[in-house]
Amino acid sequence: MGADTMDEKHETTHEGGDVILVADGVTRTFGGLKAVDVDHFEIPRGKITALIGPNGAGKTTFFNLLTGFDKPDEGSWTFNGQSLSGVPPYKVARRGMVRTFQLTKVLSRLTVIENMRLGATGQKGERFLPSVLRFLWQGQEDANTERAMDLLRRFKLDAKKDDFAGSLSGGQRKLLEMARALMVDPELIMLDEPMAGVNPALKQSLLGHVKSLRDEGRTVLFVEHDMDMVRDISDWVVVMAQGKIVSQGTPDAVMSDPAVIDAYLGAHHDAELTFDMEAQIEAEAEQEIAAETEEKH
Repeated sequence: MGADTMDEKHETTHEGGDVILVADGVTRTFGGLKAVDVDHFEIPRGKITALIGPNGAGKTTFFNLLTGFDKPDEGSWTFNGQSLSGVPPYKVARRGMVRTFQLTKVLSRLTVIENMRLGATGQKGERFLPSVLRFLWQGQEDANTERAMDLLRRFKLDAKKDDFAGSLSGGQRKLLEMARALMVDPELIMLDEPMAGVNPALKQSLLGHVKSLRDEGRTVLFVEHDMDMVRDISDWVVVMAQGKIVSQGTPDAVMSDPAVIDAYLGAHHDAELTFDMEAQIEAEAEQEIAAETEEKH
C-alpha cells in the first residue's frame, strides 16, 4: 500500500487492523494562524506510529490538543471509543493514554525514586485524612516502590534512584520520563521528540525501549525529526505540514512521496533548472535589489 495524500478520503489510515485513537475535524488557531487543521487521524493499535513534519508543522500543538493540555477551536477525538473532548490531562492519563514532553518535566528537586512514585495513580496517602494513618497506605506505597524499582532497572537507572532528578543528563531524564509514564501501565504512550538532546550512546538504548513497548502490546505515537530512526522503528508514518496531514503510509512509501519531499524541501525543488527559468530568477533578483536600493535613497 502506498502513501496516502490529504486529497483522498480514507476509512482508515493504515493497512487494516484495529485503531486505538481517532480524531476528526480538529483545528486550533493562534492569532489568525491555523496551527492545526486535521480532517482525520488514526493510530493503529499495538503499532509504532511516527508523526513527522518540518518545524512549525503543528505536531506538538496537536499532541497538546489530544492529551488535554490545550483546547481546540473545534473537533472531536476518541480513545478506545470514548470521547476525550474536554477531558483534563490527568484524567486522560488515568484512562491509559500518557505522554512525555520535548522538554522533560522531571521534578529536579525530588529524587529519581520519588519522581517514579509520583507517577502511580490512585494513591491512598494522597488524601488528607488517610495521609496521617500510615498503616492505610504503607502497603500500597511499598508495592509502588517495588514496581518503580523494576522499571528503573529496566531503564538502567536503578543506580541513580537516590540521586536528585536534576543531576541527570538530558538522555537520562528522557529515560526517567518514559519509565515514570509506565507507572500507570498505559495502553498508548505519546513521545514528543524522545531523541532530542540525547547523546548517541543513549539513543540506541532509547530506541530499544521504544521497540520493547510495542513488543509488550502497547501502542506508541512519537514525534521525531531523525528520519533514520523513523524508518528503523516505525510501522506507520503520518506527515504534517502547515497544520494538515499531507501524507501517511509505511515508512518506505512516505519517504518517497512527493508531497512529503515538498513539505520538507519546498515544491519543485527537484525540477530541472532550464535557461528560461534561470533568466527569470535572475531578473526577479535584480528587481528586488533595485527596489531595495531605491528605498534607501
